Amino acid sequence: MNTEITSNDKKISVRDKILLTAHDLFYSTGFRATGVDTLIKEAKVTKVTFYRHFPSKSLLILAYLQYRHEIWIKWFETTLRRHLDESQISSDALSATLAEWFISPQFHGCAFINASAEAKSEDIESEIKEICRNHKFETKKVITLLTGMADENVVSEIMLLIDGAIIHAQMGINSDEVINQLKAGLMRLSGNGYTPEQHSYRK
Repeated sequence: MNTEITSNDKKISVRDKILLTAHDLFYSTGFRATGVDTLIKEAKVTKVTFYRHFPSKSLLILAYLQYRHEIWIKWFETTLRRHLDESQISSDALSATLAEWFISPQFHGCAFINASAEAKSEDIESEIKEICRNHKFETKKVITLLTGMADENVVSEIMLLIDGAIIHAQMGINSDEVINQLKAGLMRLSGNGYTPEQHSYRK
């Protein structure tokens, strides 16, 4: 999920350059701590150009959350599918997927949990929280589709386990410890021996 802009990338549009800059800054430091002047400086655009593409910081925040959702959900689905294809049971595949994310240098927790915590300071609080809820709903749908788990209550409990693991990893608790505890919880919920042959998706 690398979104860094290279100096050799001449094809990227000005709007995307601003959006990618906002993504990296908002995700790493939060949107309250990132002012418009900082965004303009880091994106290397003029104030006029910035406001031409994003008339307000609020619109940029919403665009950032939508973009983050798109790249994260694509990564999550691809990575989870890969681990399931390696004949891993669902609890191991989910744990391995999240482990890849937790050890990444770009990991700063869940952008949508972070955004929900900051939402009250913005005049678009309801819009932010709606995007965050939709993100969690889409994540739940991916898990249900790829693992074939039909019990909605079980998948909802799995989502709570995953969110707890994300927060613990973000707090700096040892990632191996977090993943081992997550895996144990997932095994209790999903059942031991749940094999890829039971998954509902088709390669």
